[in-house]
Amino acid sequence: MDKAFFCPTVLSIAGSDCSGGAGIQADIKTVSALGAYAATAITSITIQNTYGVQASCPISPDVVTGQIKAVMDDLMPNAVKIGMIEDAETVRAISRTLAEYPDIPIIYDPVMVSSSGHPLMDEEAIEVVKKKLFPLCTLITPNLSEAKVLTGKSFTTMDDMADNIRHLRQWGAYAILLKGGHLEGGEMTDLLLMPDTDEPISFQSEKVDSPNTHGTGCTLSSAIAAIVAQGYSLPDAIRQAKHYVTEAIRQGADVQTGHGHGPLNHFFSPLPLKKFFPTEEKKV
Repeated sequence: MDKAFFCPTVLSIAGSDCSGGAGIQADIKTVSALGAYAATAITSITIQNTYGVQASCPISPDVVTGQIKAVMDDLMPNAVKIGMIEDAETVRAISRTLAEYPDIPIIYDPVMVSSSGHPLMDEEAIEVVKKKLFPLCTLITPNLSEAKVLTGKSFTTMDDMADNIRHLRQWGAYAILLKGGHLEGGEMTDLLLMPDTDEPISFQSEKVDSPNTHGTGCTLSSAIAAIVAQGYSLPDAIRQAKHYVTEAIRQGADVQTGHGHGPLNHFFSPLPLKKFFPTEEKKV
């Protein structure tokens, strides 16, 4: 080979979802679909499916940091995505390790509670995240429930989002994307607050009627990381990532995977999937 082809690399530091719809598995699919190379450091093994999270088992902090260093010192990622971290010691270990690589953009989806209500981070860990991890982050992407946990303030309207997003910058993250997907209405609005301004940038997208939204937050944050890794600015990366997520939800709306809230269609095709995977049962 005369000349090696460069492929942007994203390291995902997150939990494993055995059902394949969220966490590390969603990150790998997303990063791959968007043309980058996915590496991983697993923080926790979860027992979950399309009905929700039943239990989780954290990985030793030393093993987590060992994974991160192994990837960093060889693959040299162009961006890092962080998802589920359960305990304070692992947060401290990840923060210490990532501080050694200050030039790599970090996109953090602060996963604290599953959509089914299962706690995914204890109180001590949340406090350590605020003090140790947020200051290292290029972007944090809390949803409204996570923003309430972090600030103690309610986010029930667009005015609440606009008024209270500034409270999320007090812990030192470079930028904040506050996701408003749980608000009522036919559109989803996210607000991006960049440094040196109090006026957030608004991103609108239509709400897609679908039961298959498992892993949406993981997918969005890893999509942003994959696009940032390819040299795009944060606003451009967010705009493109939101378009990708909307299409992945739309293209997966009629696909049945499991019997609860199914995953997005990360590798959506312009061809109808039901042509290849008919929904009607076949007799054996």
